[in-house]
Amino acid sequence: MTQTVLLPTPRTREMARRMPTRAGKRYFIRTFGCQMNEHDSERIAGLFEQDGMIATGDYSSADVVYINTCTIRENADNRLYGNLGQLKAVKDENPDMLLVVGGCAAQKDRDLVRERAPWVDVVMGTHNLDRVLHLIDHVEEWGPITEVVDELQAMPSSLPVRREQQHSAWVSIQVGCNNTCTFCIVPSVRGVEVSRRPGDVVREVERLVAEGVVEVTLLGQNVDTYGRDLAIDGKRRPIFGDLLRRVGSVDGIRRVRFTSPHPNDFREDVARAMAETDAVCEQLHFPLQSGSDRVLSAMHRGYHRRKYMERLGMAREMIPGLAVSTDIIVGFPGETDEDFELTMEVIEEARFDQAFMFIFSPRPGTAAAKMTDRFVSDDVIQKRFQRLVETQNRISHERNLEMVGSTAEVLSEGPSKKRPEVATTRTRTGKLVHVDGHHPAGTFFDAHITDAGQHHLLGRPA
Repeated sequence: MTQTVLLPTPRTREMARRMPTRAGKRYFIRTFGCQMNEHDSERIAGLFEQDGMIATGDYSSADVVYINTCTIRENADNRLYGNLGQLKAVKDENPDMLLVVGGCAAQKDRDLVRERAPWVDVVMGTHNLDRVLHLIDHVEEWGPITEVVDELQAMPSSLPVRREQQHSAWVSIQVGCNNTCTFCIVPSVRGVEVSRRPGDVVREVERLVAEGVVEVTLLGQNVDTYGRDLAIDGKRRPIFGDLLRRVGSVDGIRRVRFTSPHPNDFREDVARAMAETDAVCEQLHFPLQSGSDRVLSAMHRGYHRRKYMERLGMAREMIPGLAVSTDIIVGFPGETDEDFELTMEVIEEARFDQAFMFIFSPRPGTAAAKMTDRFVSDDVIQKRFQRLVETQNRISHERNLEMVGSTAEVLSEGPSKKRPEVATTRTRTGKLVHVDGHHPAGTFFDAHITDAGQHHLLGRPA
């Protein structure tokens, strides 16, 4: 089903007719949120450049501005409307500028975006990226347009892509999610789980190699359940381990990463595929969210603390040198001091290399947002959050210090933005290493680790 506003003419692909291209026009894209949004922005940029447009880093000089929105936390909404307020002033000075708002916030709050920012020309969602050119073509004729498709018609991976790094690429293998985590809005804005055929994924990776890509990151909301909707060989079962082996065996691919798995669905066959496939990196993002069984149950996470730690231990035992990151939510409704202490115990025991830590943000439309009688005071939450951050920063620093004196293969991402004489590189485990000297993006070399900070390493060519 498609919900639309102010669309007086037919909009199907068969009836849509492209108008002349915008050769030489400038576009600007601002992206909020996750890697999925970043990849969607690459596709939008690919469509714009296919239409003859040129990227600009200054939105005030752009002919088309695309804002790719996120709605996972409240501050993302606040940043969106703050940016739209700034763009109104620019648009007042340049009425011909076209302003497009897409992504998750537009998918979820289409009417609110239109109400709060009536100067936006096009509001579109997450499922109709391929329609962006057609929609902006018709703004002058139709006026402000809202087109949000509620169900994914097809995986959009055939769209052109403009990547910032030519050696590294996102590859979408799955969209949507079938889980019911009470704090998460993703199923509402991305829909139910839909997997790409494995052959399509492999062919895309082969095309990327032909373009010079040596590193791919496989994207999905819950990659561990990839393929169970496809009924491969008549069986509805996850086949992510098989996909890792097939992608990792593509000639020319040196590194394969993926995000995000779910601890409840992580199985030994995936860990074994990671260990046995040379190209698959020793890196695992393993979201914990809370160390309290009571809170995990209220979150609908599907696992308890012991199960989480058992699967983390299995992964570390099977994959030597594994680096693990996680997600932690502080202040979930009803979280007690005891619940938080249990989380801190897991932090100390698990010794994550990195953690993405968040204060609970109630999202309208989620079950947790209705638990208003159990909200924790802001003062208590802030104290817990600060303690968590300090503890994890200490552990991250200690984990990084363990690498000092060792040698690691790194892949250059090009000169550092702050210090051009230093190259920004990453290890197979995803750790950031600043290395002196000029090392073009896409270059592999060994680096001797000389020092460590909380969130980065320092090194020199070995």
